[in-house]
Amino acid sequence: MKNIEDAVTFNELKWDTDFFGVSSSKAILHRPLTLHEWDELKTKFKGYQFISIMNMNSEPINAQLIGKDTSAFLVDVNIQFEKRIVGLDEKPKSVTIHQALEKNNQVIEIAEFQFSKFTEDPELAQRGGDQVYQQWLINSFGKTDKFYALSKDEIGDINGFLLFSYGDNACVIELIAVSQKETKGGIGTSLFKAVEYGAHQQGVKEIKVGTQVRNLGAINFYHKVGCKQVGCHQVYHLWDF
Repeated sequence: MKNIEDAVTFNELKWDTDFFGVSSSKAILHRPLTLHEWDELKTKFKGYQFISIMNMNSEPINAQLIGKDTSAFLVDVNIQFEKRIVGLDEKPKSVTIHQALEKNNQVIEIAEFQFSKFTEDPELAQRGGDQVYQQWLINSFGKTDKFYALSKDEIGDINGFLLFSYGDNACVIELIAVSQKETKGGIGTSLFKAVEYGAHQQGVKEIKVGTQVRNLGAINFYHKVGCKQVGCHQVYHLWDF
């Protein structure tokens, strides 16, 4: 008999619960569920007002179960990219890497993100969803497991940043943004190359990053810097008021 723990990762989301003011949890469906496993999972939903359901690889059987048995709606399709690190001769001179960066208001001001599942959901939008990424940055400052690549212009002002971390022998890109005041291109590429250079120096083998299917600019960018698409995961939101 299959074990539901092999099929589903289910966790309470403490940060989301505190930030949005509703009891929150997340279910990640790793493979097609049997009816018995699905019924068992639905019992775990009880007691939570908000559940985020990630259907890995957009599995059709799971999508049918979610659509038939719940009022959950599709809020995002997460596109996953990976790049095998081959190493670079040098790091872009305009970019510096910082571990446990202290709070920086220039970074926060640059962090304007057009695409977010936190604003696509009307309930989360009303509960401050447009502030999630800024809070994400604030929470990352001063943390030894968080790294920032910073790009500066000729007068020393920050014109772009990339937040990343390491785990499972991979470098994970969390957030990247370039100042809207910039007219010349290439800042994002320089940030990515600097992170790739640093990851190679650490002996890390690959870079991983995810973005929304609607964010065509980001998708094109990651293709441009040599990433390959490796996953396409549906994200549903289920509310129980």
